[in-house]
Amino acid sequence: MAGSHVWRTGLSVNLARAYRKLAIGVLLILATLTALAVAAFWQWTFSPLPIQHPVVLTVPRAETLHALSSGLAREGVLANWWSFDLLGRISGQGRDLQAGQYRIVPGMTETSLLRELVMGRVILYHLTLVPGATFADLRREIEADPDIRKPKVPLSASWLMAQLGHPGESAEGVFAPDTYFFPRGTSVPALLKRAYRRMQRILRVEWMSRAPDRMIQTPYEALTLASIIEKESAYRMERPRIAGVFIRRLTIGMPLQSDPTVIYGMGASYHGQLTAADLAIDSPWNTYLHRGLPPTPISYPSRNAIHAALHPLIGKDLYFVSMGDGRHIFARTLTAQNRHVERYLKPAPPHSQPP
Repeated sequence: MAGSHVWRTGLSVNLARAYRKLAIGVLLILATLTALAVAAFWQWTFSPLPIQHPVVLTVPRAETLHALSSGLAREGVLANWWSFDLLGRISGQGRDLQAGQYRIVPGMTETSLLRELVMGRVILYHLTLVPGATFADLRREIEADPDIRKPKVPLSASWLMAQLGHPGESAEGVFAPDTYFFPRGTSVPALLKRAYRRMQRILRVEWMSRAPDRMIQTPYEALTLASIIEKESAYRMERPRIAGVFIRRLTIGMPLQSDPTVIYGMGASYHGQLTAADLAIDSPWNTYLHRGLPPTPISYPSRNAIHAALHPLIGKDLYFVSMGDGRHIFARTLTAQNRHVERYLKPAPPHSQPP
């Protein structure tokens, strides 16, 4: 019996040693596999992506991390799907992917790509609203831009202003000229709301620092006058002088007689040169027939034009005419104005031909 007990004890010790060696071996194998996996994970997540040229990635709304990882692996942007998927889950950022378009460039890593997607560093496109443009010009630019999301209804001024929360207002003149950057798929109201608010800020600041003047009584009147000044002259130094001419005309009840307002009122029927018949067209914007300011702005004015409208140059000029190079010559009297018109606007006589 004693021998049997010793034999069992020895067997138990040998089994325990065998199990311990097996456990150690398994642990070593698991540790090795874990180390290899960590090394592979580290290599894949911190090594450059396997791409040779830039790739544009579009992330839809509500895209899952797994679907994105799988798709990028199929397209060859990722070496495999699981390391990027695991990276997002371990970091806790896999649920924070921002929808939009992204540019993936050679040299980026999985880590930097995930950071771009989480921070929403999408590709930005731009729309430039130039000073002097009209709503018709702006609408054509928007309709031709493939990166702006168009409304399902025709893009009209009335629809746009209603979407911006200002129904019944004119869309002319109320958007500040500038270059606006936006991600692809931005809607028209979302884009132009920024331009509207920017113009309101400009008007507010300029109105607070305006020169004393009883003729311009509201910021909107200043915007309207500035839109005319913007179309009359591209020379910044001339604009306060032109503003002074218009303010004096308003003061004495003289018509503004601004050609750009007549052209605006003609719309698509204007063909490049005003005629006497055009000046007789009875539109609300014909400042030859109607005294005072027109009912709305005629363009999107720059801040410089707004400043000029609110800081007119003091003087006695009542007239000005283009000299043909974009600049103007000014006059105090109609007699002097007629001389200037004769000199700068009258066509030159044809040259005589030798017999």
